[in-house]
Amino acid sequence: MQMTHTIAIHMSAAITAVLIGPFVLWTRLGRIVRPQLHRALGYAWVTCMLAAALSAVFIRDFNLPNISGYTLIHLLVPITLVSLFRAFVYLSQGNYRGHRQTMQWLYISACIVAGAFTLLPSRFLGHLIWSNWLGWI
Repeated sequence: MQMTHTIAIHMSAAITAVLIGPFVLWTRLGRIVRPQLHRALGYAWVTCMLAAALSAVFIRDFNLPNISGYTLIHLLVPITLVSLFRAFVYLSQGNYRGHRQTMQWLYISACIVAGAFTLLPSRFLGHLIWSNWLGWI
């Protein structure tokens, strides 16, 4: 797979979401609560997640088991979009616990777990890191 504009947008948005996520969660933890910072970073994180999810629709992989180029990892697109919508519905209803749980679950599943799978040597980023940059494989 070659680096395309779509993959560059997807990778940039996903990596930024992985990096911003802990700061968004941190601003609501502990004794000192920082609601303005949480809101600003939260909107940036949501924007990155939307960009990553929507750009993933246009990335296809015909090397792995697929249906018209869509693999199992593409199931994260509707899950991400529904989770983001649900989190904002919770927020509008004043259900902060539901909002927090949904966003924490989304960060762990879509950023950490899915991000770990992109580091496999058969994936584009994994191949780039392990073969080209580090030269281990």
